[in-house]
Amino acid sequence: MDEKYEHIFFDLDRTLWDFDENSKKVLNDIYVNFKLNDSISSSNLFVVKYQEINEYLWGLYRDDKLTKEELRWKRFKDTLLYFNISDKELPIHMGDYYIENSPIQTLLFPNSIEVLDYLSKKYKLHIITNGFEEVQHIKLKESGLRDYFDVLIFSESAGVKKPHPYIFKKALKKAGAKSSNSIMIGDDLYADIYGAQRVNMDNIYFNPNKTEHDKYVQYEINCLSKLFEIL
Repeated sequence: MDEKYEHIFFDLDRTLWDFDENSKKVLNDIYVNFKLNDSISSSNLFVVKYQEINEYLWGLYRDDKLTKEELRWKRFKDTLLYFNISDKELPIHMGDYYIENSPIQTLLFPNSIEVLDYLSKKYKLHIITNGFEEVQHIKLKESGLRDYFDVLIFSESAGVKKPHPYIFKKALKKAGAKSSNSIMIGDDLYADIYGAQRVNMDNIYFNPNKTEHDKYVQYEINCLSKLFEIL
């Protein structure tokens, strides 16, 4: 145990909960259930374009240039428009289906449970997430993660999103923690790592795809099992 730390703050999506694979399964179901094969030649084409558009729109949402409600249907509307499908109702139904079915998927990154079992015996564990609050609650429950965490901080409740310093300060205060005895683990160099750095919190960048970058990070891992060596 690293005596310096008492509290560990985790991001959820793409850090513990495998957002991309869980999302891909639901998107493939959407492709089949909404009979998109009539207009789009493969589910892979649909999924790849959706992911590209969703990533861009999430950036707008994080910067408060798009509302949660707009994001839910616009990512499907823009994807369909790319494939020359113009329908006012279809994106709304697809958005509802996605929100209902995505959070009940349970695929986690390898070693998630083993690592949490190990860490929870030594540290207080917490979550800081920009994801939709009601959706994140379901993910945590359905995937068996909820009981590992003491404090859950959601950007919607905080009123700001990572990397804003306030959400980290709110999390520290609620957990009874200090920057000096805490560490943040996340997959997003901007939201998680830069956000932690802004409040002088130590950080671990989770980079499972070994994506190249030129940012300073305190620790970098490509598998959660590496946390055994650090913590």
